[in-house]
Amino acid sequence: MFNNELMADIFFVVGPPGGTQTIPAHKYVLATGSSVFHAMFFGGLAESEAQIEVPDVEPAAFLTLLKYLYCDEITLEADTVLSTLYVAKKYIVPHLCRACVLFLETSLTARNACLLLSQSRLFEEPELMARCWEVIDAQAQLALNSEGFTEIDMDTLKQILQRESLNCKESVIFQAALQWAAAECKRRSLEVDSANCRTVMGDSLFLIRLPTMALEDFANEAAQSGILTLQETTDVFLYYTARNKPSLLYSCKPRAGLKPQVCHRFQSSAYRSNQWRYRGRCDSIQFCVDKRIFIVGFGLYGSSNGSADYSVRIELKRLGRVLAENHAKFFSDGSSNTFHVHFEQPIQVEPDTFYTASAILDGSELSYFGQEGLSEVNVSNVTFQFQCSSESTNGTGVQGGQIPELIFYGPSPQPQQQPQAVESSTKIE
Repeated sequence: MFNNELMADIFFVVGPPGGTQTIPAHKYVLATGSSVFHAMFFGGLAESEAQIEVPDVEPAAFLTLLKYLYCDEITLEADTVLSTLYVAKKYIVPHLCRACVLFLETSLTARNACLLLSQSRLFEEPELMARCWEVIDAQAQLALNSEGFTEIDMDTLKQILQRESLNCKESVIFQAALQWAAAECKRRSLEVDSANCRTVMGDSLFLIRLPTMALEDFANEAAQSGILTLQETTDVFLYYTARNKPSLLYSCKPRAGLKPQVCHRFQSSAYRSNQWRYRGRCDSIQFCVDKRIFIVGFGLYGSSNGSADYSVRIELKRLGRVLAENHAKFFSDGSSNTFHVHFEQPIQVEPDTFYTASAILDGSELSYFGQEGLSEVNVSNVTFQFQCSSESTNGTGVQGGQIPELIFYGPSPQPQQQPQAVESSTKIE
């Protein structure tokens, strides 16, 4: 069965051992004596895949292409999806390209974002690049510490190092660049030492904003790394301390990072003389979003009876599994203001899946609480939906209670052209 009408006008002449067999049609000859098409039509492709030679194409990826063209079936796997995308681009099969990009977007994490950014630049996929940047910006420390970061090319390295919105300390960026340089030395069969690392980094080193590091970080890390010259080290120390600061080749402007956004789920707050109490009970709410975001932390209410100190354990769960937790303290000034408590790292939250936000507070018995809750809230271009959680044992729900705010990093503005959805007749595994 052919996948489209155009293919129905093509016929193949294949050369099996001892003769030639024609598969009838009436218009064009596409291939003669091809081992690939011979294997396809005579049943040997799966068994002799290792022996089939297709120039510049991995056999497994080419098999995926054939399955789509002749069976209207797309079966993608993490190990071969990039090579399949290459094949789809090479042979101009746009629908298979879109399926590959969709697969990569849905499997995108901080561990593979840098490497996928490098590949998406190679394949000229702007939508996938935008999604990669979202992850790299929001989870910069995790992305730059990943093994995939050490495998990127020089151009991608420079793009990342000059990124204004990287959301991590400059010392993290510096250490990640050193790891990349060590890996590059190995790729070039060079000894991994400070001189060779400096050589392979080239002018990308000057994209690291050394003067914006904390003085202690610079003194303990960059100054003792062996990468910098003695003059560079001296000049940066003088920049920190001297009245007449020397001119530097490194940018002295701190990165802007990302600006957190806040989802407010209550329209007002209140307090009463006999509530809101804690005593070790859990306040919990479920939520889902329609776009990928990164949860930074929660806003919480504090004491309604004067200033007080609180300790709190916050958690984010998905399907009962704890994705992140943190123990923290905050000071409540006795007002109805919310007080922000953050996780150690932003947590990636996927669309159309419910997550559970929980908090167990210990502090002043009475606090403010939210009321007139909303089941749906729009923030910028993200829609939040809320529903009650069975884990909530302290009265928090959609209409009222604790956890009045979700603090998050949102997606970047949408590209002008969105990838089309994969047709229902295809199957992605």
